[in-house]
Amino acid sequence: MKLPAVAITAAFSGGIVLGLQVFHPGQAASYKFLALAFVCAAFFLFAGFILAFLGRLFPAAAASMLSWLAAGFLAACSAQQPLPADHVLSMLAANQLELRTPLRWHARLRDEPARVPWGYGYDLELSAVEFEGRTLATRGGMRLAFTPKPDDTQIPEAHAGDEISVLTQAKLPQIYKDDGAFDRRGYLAQQNIHLIATLRAPELLERVAIATPTMSTRLARWRKLLRDEVDFLFGGTPQVAGILRAMLLGDRSFIDRGESVDFQKTGVFHVLVVAGLHVGALAVFLFWLGRKLRLPHGWATLLMLVLLFSYVAVVEQRPPVLRAAVTTAIVVMGSFFYRRLELLNSAALAALLLLIARPLALRDTSFQLSFVAIGCIAGLAMPWLERTVQPYVRALRGWRDVTRDAAHERYRAQFRIDLRDLCAYVFSRMRGRAARDLEDLLVAGIGLSFRVWELFVLTLVLQFGMLPLMARDFHRIPLAGAIANLVVVPLTVVIVPLGFFAVGAGLLLPALGKILAVPLGWLALAELHFVQWFAHFSRASYRIPGPPPWLILSFFIAAVLLAAALRMRLPAGKWFAPAAGGLLMATSLLVAGYPFSPKRSPGHLEVTILDVGQGDSLFVVSPAGRTMLIDGGGAFQGFPDREEHLGPDPGEDAVSPYLWSRGFKKLDVVALTHAHQDHIGGLAAILENFPVGRLWIGREIASPALARLEEIAHRKNISIEHEIKGPAFSWDGADGAFLWPEISPSEAVSSAKNNDSLVLRLHYGERSILLPGDAEKQAEYSMLSENSGDALHADVLKVGHHGSKNSTMPEFLAAIQPSVAIISAGLDNPYGHPSPELLARLKQAGVRVLRTDRDGAVHILTDGKRIEVSCYVACPEEHAGMSSGQAQFPDHQQDNEKK
Repeated sequence: MKLPAVAITAAFSGGIVLGLQVFHPGQAASYKFLALAFVCAAFFLFAGFILAFLGRLFPAAAASMLSWLAAGFLAACSAQQPLPADHVLSMLAANQLELRTPLRWHARLRDEPARVPWGYGYDLELSAVEFEGRTLATRGGMRLAFTPKPDDTQIPEAHAGDEISVLTQAKLPQIYKDDGAFDRRGYLAQQNIHLIATLRAPELLERVAIATPTMSTRLARWRKLLRDEVDFLFGGTPQVAGILRAMLLGDRSFIDRGESVDFQKTGVFHVLVVAGLHVGALAVFLFWLGRKLRLPHGWATLLMLVLLFSYVAVVEQRPPVLRAAVTTAIVVMGSFFYRRLELLNSAALAALLLLIARPLALRDTSFQLSFVAIGCIAGLAMPWLERTVQPYVRALRGWRDVTRDAAHERYRAQFRIDLRDLCAYVFSRMRGRAARDLEDLLVAGIGLSFRVWELFVLTLVLQFGMLPLMARDFHRIPLAGAIANLVVVPLTVVIVPLGFFAVGAGLLLPALGKILAVPLGWLALAELHFVQWFAHFSRASYRIPGPPPWLILSFFIAAVLLAAALRMRLPAGKWFAPAAGGLLMATSLLVAGYPFSPKRSPGHLEVTILDVGQGDSLFVVSPAGRTMLIDGGGAFQGFPDREEHLGPDPGEDAVSPYLWSRGFKKLDVVALTHAHQDHIGGLAAILENFPVGRLWIGREIASPALARLEEIAHRKNISIEHEIKGPAFSWDGADGAFLWPEISPSEAVSSAKNNDSLVLRLHYGERSILLPGDAEKQAEYSMLSENSGDALHADVLKVGHHGSKNSTMPEFLAAIQPSVAIISAGLDNPYGHPSPELLARLKQAGVRVLRTDRDGAVHILTDGKRIEVSCYVACPEEHAGMSSGQAQFPDHQQDNEKK
């Protein structure tokens, strides 16, 4: 078997996948079950040895694969055991701890305080918490944020390893309880962060004990030293400092959201993630440096590995850089001991080691992307280049030496002869050294063109091979990624070693560091400007729903078949390769085009009130499939005196993923009830991510957010229409009427007001739904005085203004007479929504109440007669007399939160 490590890793990974299917995260496997899996693994391994001893190689290989499969299953089951009872999440689940009030937490500081755009961040390893007069031992991680006030003269004095106590109100990381939404809580848990908190004043953090210096604390100090040196060298150009922090140290804290999106659009975001490209560039530089120091090959290799893993230790052993370093080390050590090395085997061995250490890494997107990338290079790009370009590259070596022609295949030998003839013809009138130098220059140019073509093929194959994962996890297809990488990758290969050289020199010889920082800054700025310029081409990338699992599986089966065909030396490979390539092309077109129909219920009116935290966003689907999005939730506004948008954006993190999870690629209408941030903030992402037919706006206001939204609409040729009381529309038998506002929309005011909200009533058959935005009692009383009871009656009411006490007044509620009321509010929001007064009014009226903060997204489905209600989290007990049940979509009703 030429690829034994690939087969072993595939079997082990298959066992992990099987274990993930049998047991869900947190579900404990019994010891008897684990023992059975261990016995199976041992039995198949022993059987493999016996069969190999008897010379039955094929059965021995099969038994060996089964043993690795059982071992993977055992590893997955073992890795998914529930958290210990004293873990902070276990204590919260068991109601042994509450987070409603500030508590005093005892912890150890994992790292040096990190400077971030809003101030400083502290990562804490919890040890105890004081709750109800007791000190409870606990474990877990907390991320503490501190924003200094103008009168704060210093930050809390604490360093890595110090024991501290802090008085703060912690909370679980925010999640959006919608299908497809980004799981921020799970993302932070992978970094061992389970709670987040804010330090209100520096006096609330106390250093209890100073850490004894250890290797861990020294690494943390060195890490901070490197970050501070980057900031010092590029203090005048913070944009460059942010880029270099990311490229050299893996710290993307100072990358603006807009910059990050530009790198994603152009398919070069990988340069901001310290991984294979960076580690490879650094390894080549270190080996070259060792050889320049006239070290023997072995000592140069050892120097490179020592410095490489020292770098890994400094950047916190993050998974991408650790994977890249392990793979590089295996390749380097293999090349040191063997003359010929198979990259697929080396990468598979690295994957196996990492999966043995952390089996659940298999489901991480970054892990999958890393090894899919290596597989594309080793399995597709390199074999194809070996058959096409590489022989001509080798043919250029010693091209003047006629005696070497016979060592090459006849086409390459003819290429050498033609090359000599070309040089003789072009430079026939020149003699001596000048002619020879020009000939060398011409041949060097040909060789460079071959290298550029190789880089283009590599990047094209990488973009192509990662297509389904990019569509599934990032919903983006970068069409021009291969071209952009032709510029960005060579720049990065220069920037990374030069960057470390400049930072190291700056620490030892400050003057030399400042000199080297000048060209380094130019290169980083040139790369950034190129990416930004390239990203401005509107058709450089587009967003797409994630492909179904069967299509992803088909794509990779086709890719594996093509890789096998490229390695075939048999005549069958001549037809097998085109067939596999055709299948791969067909599946890739399906991924990129997503020709599948969205998930909806034909003949039904659908309204989904999404969980966007403290904000509003509603999705409406007509009986024939027309779509409307009303509001998009709020977005983070940036930090004082800065324009970064680094916080959660519901439009990008919740609303767009929800639409993609249902397979929607466009919106007929986007409606903005009013331009408050918790309604308009996420709409910029929506207009960027989806083709939109029309933008409905109520009253025009002098708002930067609204101006930006309208600018995006004009750029994308989206029709802007102002709606007021009176106009109505009909979509496939579902009627809509605007009940408010009655002011002239062209009369712009300085700020948005709740009572200027668009109020929309949807009617289908015998059922109706009222959507009042943030309208308060003044607008409600006006609507009551100008409309009859029938015009306001609704079976379902989306409660106004997130359940404020100033909305849904008793008279208004009596006119509507809803059976179900849905409140869109954020969990533990600072406004106290929904108010107890409002909840009391709804209870007294006998209305069934659903809340996005508690129940997640609420889905309303009606065929004009019957109304069905389902929630992301299991809906509370139904109100008597309300017809409710399992909606046709979504096709699930969870008993517990999925996130």
